[in-house]
Amino acid sequence: MNTISIIGAGIGGLALGNILKQHQLDFTIYEGAPEIKPVGAGIMMAVNAMQIFDRLGLKTKIENAGHTIHGISITDESLKPITKTNIHTLEKKYNSCNVAIHRAELQKILAENIGYEHIKLNHSLNKIEKKVNYSLSFENGIHTESKIVFGADGIKSKIRSQILKTGNIRNAGQKCWRGLTEFELPDHFNHEAIEAWGKGKRFGFVKISEKKVYWYALVNEQNYKLYHHLSEIFSEFHPLIVHILEATSEENIILNDINDLSPIPLWYSDNLCLIGDAAHATTPNMGQGACQAIEDAYIIGRLLEENRDFNAVFEKFQKIRRKKVDYIVDTSWKIGKISQWEKGNTVRNLLMRLIPESTNQKLAEKVIRLEM
Repeated sequence: MNTISIIGAGIGGLALGNILKQHQLDFTIYEGAPEIKPVGAGIMMAVNAMQIFDRLGLKTKIENAGHTIHGISITDESLKPITKTNIHTLEKKYNSCNVAIHRAELQKILAENIGYEHIKLNHSLNKIEKKVNYSLSFENGIHTESKIVFGADGIKSKIRSQILKTGNIRNAGQKCWRGLTEFELPDHFNHEAIEAWGKGKRFGFVKISEKKVYWYALVNEQNYKLYHHLSEIFSEFHPLIVHILEATSEENIILNDINDLSPIPLWYSDNLCLIGDAAHATTPNMGQGACQAIEDAYIIGRLLEENRDFNAVFEKFQKIRRKKVDYIVDTSWKIGKISQWEKGNTVRNLLMRLIPESTNQKLAEKVIRLEM
């Protein structure tokens, strides 16, 4: 029997494993995939996540494996700025900066720091039941028991559906492509993340290493089948965007729907707690999905410094985290709708240009400030 089981070796589950290791607690992470390999695309670790990695002694390693980003800009189709958030002041205040990195590189760093002996791959959870302890059955036929269970198993969490019996996944009505390519960006984009807004479509790109660029592209679902090629969808955008798309091979592109999770009443049950997307999945419009999972792990760690009664920790954890994640889920959903407008874009862009940069910085600080 395990004392503590973490279901899911995504970024949230691995972050939690690192926190529990720091507390010298015994745990096992179960992951459905047969290996942690370079699949997926890029990801931005914002200042809130990087502060936590600093406390885990991993900040420098993650910065070296990725690429530091000091500004975030929303532009129109021609890459003319609409709003810009320069975070140099916040970087100095919190002694951390945004890092764009390949998701698999980040997972590898987190897994290696835990030690692979704590991670059981090819263990996809099939069934969880509450008995005296929790009975865990995996699709590979293996059964085990655990006293404490953390559900880090994503938006389609089996732990949430089988134990808490809740969860409504909302579809935003948008299709999203993500890609990686080797591409030489102009120097002025070297340390900046860009998101270009068009009519019912947008395109974002950021450098994640010396030679690699991560990009994402969104279109409203009702227009999804009107086009045959991505470069056709974005033909009216700045030529740089078309060049990035043309430089990307098809095997390096993934396509997903944009979804989030309607707020659920409870994230925990007796000796069991959800974290990250399993508890509060958000659309990616604020770049905070994985960062909020890392914050979950951090807050659980801080609470364990005061109390080793897990049920008391779980209750306090939700009280501390609820307001912030609800704000991020709600705000991200609204940004996703506004950014995908098909009409009134000129007025929208004009009004957004009137927002002072200081306001954007205040909003950024609200997100990146840690709660404990």
